[in-house]
Amino acid sequence: MAEPRIYIRDVKASDRRELLALNLASRELHYPWISPPLTPHMFKVYLRRTQRDDHAGYAICLRQNHEIVGVININNIVQGALRSASVGYYVAQAQVGQGYMREGLTRIKEYAFGELGLHRLEANIQPANKASIRLVRSCGFVHEGLSRQFLYIEGAWRDHERWAAIDDRVGLT
Repeated sequence: MAEPRIYIRDVKASDRRELLALNLASRELHYPWISPPLTPHMFKVYLRRTQRDDHAGYAICLRQNHEIVGVININNIVQGALRSASVGYYVAQAQVGQGYMREGLTRIKEYAFGELGLHRLEANIQPANKASIRLVRSCGFVHEGLSRQFLYIEGAWRDHERWAAIDDRVGLT
């Protein structure tokens, strides 16, 4: 079995320069799908959110040189009877098509179902974002429906397809 090419770690304050550069260089790729932090203030707000109990932010890093090639966020983490969260993610423009996001999302899914004990992980994707739909499908997510005007992104309410992965092994204990 091949060694993993990436590892996942918490986003930290010292990542600010690298992530802002990645996000600025990848603006055309990300628009209008997501709004990652583009300024020091936006990064500070993002980092504060990831430090709450119901959110987490992870850098996808290359093993060979520790370069950040993408980010995956676990949002709206709810325990109790729901045991659910949603994921959001983005890759660097320079790394598109390398499979790093597939590896990262697979790891995050395992982490969410393992260490976090979640039962359900959702990905909400704009219907025209075919690359993201291919990604979640390849990671075992199943299409569940359309959520009209689901998220306000880049100045407009946008419809999203709801995709979910379920861990049937998790019971309430």
